[in-house]
Amino acid sequence: MAKMNRWRDIAARGPDYVILLVLAGLLLIGLMMVYSSTFALGYELYDNPTYFLVRQATWAGLGVLAMLIVTRIDYHRWRYLSVPALGLTLFLLTLVLIIGEEVHGSRRWLLSHSLQPSEFTKLAMVLYIAHWLSSKGEKIQQVSYGLIPFAVLISLVTGFIILEPDFGTAILIMGTTVAMFFIAGADLLQLGIGFLVGGSTLYLLISHISYAASRISTYLADPLNDPFNLANYHVSQTLIALGSGGVTGVGLGASRQKLGFLPASHTDTIFAILGEELGLFGCLVVMVLFAILAYRGLRIAFRAPDIYGMLLASGITCCLTIQALVNIAVVTATLPFTGLPLPFISFGGSSLVISLVGVGILLNISQGGEGEEGATFDFGWRHRRPHLSRPGRG
Repeated sequence: MAKMNRWRDIAARGPDYVILLVLAGLLLIGLMMVYSSTFALGYELYDNPTYFLVRQATWAGLGVLAMLIVTRIDYHRWRYLSVPALGLTLFLLTLVLIIGEEVHGSRRWLLSHSLQPSEFTKLAMVLYIAHWLSSKGEKIQQVSYGLIPFAVLISLVTGFIILEPDFGTAILIMGTTVAMFFIAGADLLQLGIGFLVGGSTLYLLISHISYAASRISTYLADPLNDPFNLANYHVSQTLIALGSGGVTGVGLGASRQKLGFLPASHTDTIFAILGEELGLFGCLVVMVLFAILAYRGLRIAFRAPDIYGMLLASGITCCLTIQALVNIAVVTATLPFTGLPLPFISFGGSSLVISLVGVGILLNISQGGEGEEGATFDFGWRHRRPHLSRPGRG
């Protein structure tokens, strides 16, 4: 009865409305940019300039509905779904390698280009790792309980994704889960050794896969020196789009790069079109919105009523933030080119719905964190304690 009353009180507090406002801004910008970057393509392919906008709006509506439902579900219930979610993830990742639709040399899609298992994997891994780490406690500082099983699991899941191949999503999942492992109190020496081994393995894989190696070489060279070289073309076109926009942009809908010059202008490189049409000002608005989302997400994590909520909120926040940072860094040629969509803005149903479900979980945790004794930064690793102190037991 006491527990029921506690959750009734929590539900009455309401979610984090700042995140809701930020999310509304990102979704509106996303719909606006999807239409702007696809009306010519939609007319050319389907004789319908709003074809892509209608599809994106439909997925956004379904995603928002799913988010509102998830917001009302006690986040502790996700513990019971973490293992089935991981099992389903491994099944789908295996299935896509066998019968998946091949697009541009990669097998990433099922069900007529409508389901991308790697997108589901992001959330499934956050759910499972949060459950696993919270159940281990300080035992994760022991190699046999922490580093070894963690490394085996991450290698297994990312190995399937690399076989598609999809290095971008694999790196995102590794970055997110390692951040969660660190926050939970992993031994930094073990973590350093893991980085060394994992980084060396990733380097060997990249060096033996021609398309990945060419992207690295393009990144190390100046793509504008030979912009029409096939390996340089994508990066050089994103830089031309951003440069053309200047400070204020050429105007909404007036982009020239989207007219067949910039590949994936409505998906992975939509930020370049945004920069061309809305200029530096538009880019900064999007970056500030993601910065606020990251801040509020970590604030929710630090105020979560238990270690599981803290890790779950941290994982969701890190996943969305790292993905946005990587996408923007790739478009600005700060990182080697890799195919990751910009959350809430790029065209794509799987990514949008999964991201909104993640925010729904985050909002539910925010209802449980307000007014509770939350987690705070400790950084007591010299004494082999968790980096985020464990919240007080209620």
